[in-house]
Amino acid sequence: MWGVVYSPGFYFEKIFGVLRGQLRRFRDLFRIADYDLIYVFMWVTPFGTTSFERAVRRLAKRLIYDIEDNVLLEHTITARVFHPNRWIAMIKGPSKAKFLIKAADHVITSSPFLNERCLKANINRASTYISSSVDTDRFRPANRYYNENKIVIGWTGTFSSKIYLDLLRGVFLELADRVNFRLKVIGNFDYDLLGIDLEVVRWNSQTEVEDLQTIDIGVYPLPIDDWVLGKSGLKAIQYMAFGLPIVATKVGTTPLLISDEVDGLLVESKEEWVDALERLVREPDLRRALGKAAREKAVKKYSVAKVKLDYRAVLDSVMRDTEI
Repeated sequence: MWGVVYSPGFYFEKIFGVLRGQLRRFRDLFRIADYDLIYVFMWVTPFGTTSFERAVRRLAKRLIYDIEDNVLLEHTITARVFHPNRWIAMIKGPSKAKFLIKAADHVITSSPFLNERCLKANINRASTYISSSVDTDRFRPANRYYNENKIVIGWTGTFSSKIYLDLLRGVFLELADRVNFRLKVIGNFDYDLLGIDLEVVRWNSQTEVEDLQTIDIGVYPLPIDDWVLGKSGLKAIQYMAFGLPIVATKVGTTPLLISDEVDGLLVESKEEWVDALERLVREPDLRRALGKAAREKAVKKYSVAKVKLDYRAVLDSVMRDTEI
C-alpha cells in the first residue's frame, strides 16, 4: 500500500490496502480493553469519519495521542499544494486529528508551535512537545571534512517530500556557476536536474548509513509557511547525527534545532542559500567546525537514549495521574 499510495493508478491495490487496514483496525477494537494504556500515532485509520477514533476512545482505559506534522492544516489550500496527492489530502482532512487531540488523556506533539494549539484544544490541557530522535550509535560520522574530490551536497527523503527538494532547483543551478560540487539525492523516486552533476540513490535500509556517510553537506529546504510549523525537523537531526554541516530554511523548528553559525547555517532567501552553500563548499574548516558541533548536539539532545526518557516520563505521568 505504501509503495503505491501516492502513485497514479494501482486502484485495485489501493482499495484492497485500505480495506485490509480497516479490517485490521476493526479486529483491534476487541483487544483494546485488555490494555492499561493505548498509544495512537497520527490516527487510528487514515480515511473516513472519526468513528474508529471514537470507538478507541470509548474502549481505552487511557489514551495517548502522538501527532507529527501539522495535519490540522491539511484542509487549507497551501497544505494541499504541498501534499503529494491532493485527493488523499481532501479525503483525510483534519477531523480525526482534532478529535484525538481533544479527547486524549495526553497529547505528544512534534513541535512547540503545534504543542501550543494542542494544549488549548485538549480537554485535560495535557500536551507535551518531544523532539524527534535518531539512533546516534548507528548514525555515526565518517566525514573527514577535507575532501580532495568534489564536495557532495546531499538530501534524503521520500516522494512525499520531493516538493521541498524542488525548492532548491534554482539554487543548485546558480551555485554550479560558482563552485564545483555533486548533488546526491537519496530517496524512493527518480530525479533529474539538467546542468548539475547529480547522483540519485534508491533509499535502502541496509545501505542507509553508508549512503549518508558519503555526504559532505546536508540541505533541509522548507517553504516559509504555517504548514511547516508542525514539522519535527527529523532530516536536520539525521544530518547532525552524521556530523554534517547543514544549511536549512529558517522556519518552524529549525531555529530551535540549529544554532546559526554554531552547528549549522540558517537561511531564508535564494541568495542566502547560494551564499551559504558556496561558503561550505569552499571552506573545509567551517564544514568541520559546524559538523563537529552538530554531532555533539545530536548526541546530547536528540539521541534515542535521551528522547526515550521524555516518552517514558509522559507514559508514567498518564499511568499515575489518570484514574481507572
